Amino acid sequence: MTTLSPRILRPALLVLALGFALPVATPVATAAGFGPGGQDSMTLQGKREAARKAREAKRGNVAKAEALYPQATREEPEASASRKGSKRLQELVETYNAGNDAATVAAALEIANDADSNAYEKAFAFQIAGTAASGAGDDDASANYFSKAVEANGLSNNDHYTAMFNLAVVQYGLGQYPQALETIDRFLSETGSGKSEALNLRGGALMGMERFAEAAEVYSAQLDANPDDKTARMNAVAAYQQADQNDKAVALLAAAQAKGQLTDANEYRALYVSYLNSERDKDALAVVDEGLAKGILKEGPDVARAFMIIGQNAYFNEDEATALAMYERAAPMADNGEAALNLAKLYAETGNKAKAKAAAELALSKGVKDTAQAKRLAGAK
Repeated sequence: MTTLSPRILRPALLVLALGFALPVATPVATAAGFGPGGQDSMTLQGKREAARKAREAKRGNVAKAEALYPQATREEPEASASRKGSKRLQELVETYNAGNDAATVAAALEIANDADSNAYEKAFAFQIAGTAASGAGDDDASANYFSKAVEANGLSNNDHYTAMFNLAVVQYGLGQYPQALETIDRFLSETGSGKSEALNLRGGALMGMERFAEAAEVYSAQLDANPDDKTARMNAVAAYQQADQNDKAVALLAAAQAKGQLTDANEYRALYVSYLNSERDKDALAVVDEGLAKGILKEGPDVARAFMIIGQNAYFNEDEATALAMYERAAPMADNGEAALNLAKLYAETGNKAKAKAAAELALSKGVKDTAQAKRLAGAK
């Protein structure tokens, strides 16, 4: 029961981060980060200004794009493309922005596999190919291209680590959990990032490898850092439950309930199920009743099953009054007639034949496995 939903990030390709820019006076970043225009659209003054900015950029005097990973240990490369390469990459981005994934991949591979392409051009092309392949649903190819973008080691830190994160996302989606964990651990180590997306992905990979206790630690640390993070809380609960540490799952949810932080049905259900698993039926019933009273839980099969479990436990503990009460509540909202049949049996045991008959008839109308017994009870005088 994890809410993890990793997603591919589009390349964060900003003109000033690329190290090359088409010669325009005022670069304007598009979705892929290139500025429109060309020399013909510029005045002489604009050309001089662009040339000045290019010289200053080489000296490191122009402000760069905001560093997404300021604590990265990787030395920022001098990202640059040749004159020929810049034109080819511009055309590649235009193809990508047009939404033609197949043509984008083909054009990207032509650049990436060209012996004359430098490290930046190859990495850039592979990153675009990885994003396009993902868009086309070819995740095996996408993982391959993102891996090669990282290996080429020619992008700025912003784009290099975007490619690395995307590689981990695709590996996770392919069920390659050990590889995804290795990739995201490298990402976290090299960037010094504590971003929730990356930590969620690490927890998800650990869950996929059935290393539930470790996953719970990841999610709990996120929750400690942000107590209002519902995703982290529910992921931690799921991990603790899978790790057979139900007491910790209950503690997290109960603390949230006490603070009024349970606001949806899944959270209430997680808490009452945890109580049921811990044989704390009274606490479970209190949670169900609170959820129903607030309108967060709705009457239906899920709530009926909770009432049936409480009723069954009460019956085995010879608490007939509670058992009857629970089956009376469960029978009308259950999606089959089993609760009604059990209710009929209880009525019959207590000598209430009229109610036993009515309950048995309800059971038959909803459908039960043991129709013979239901029919016998329905025919009771």
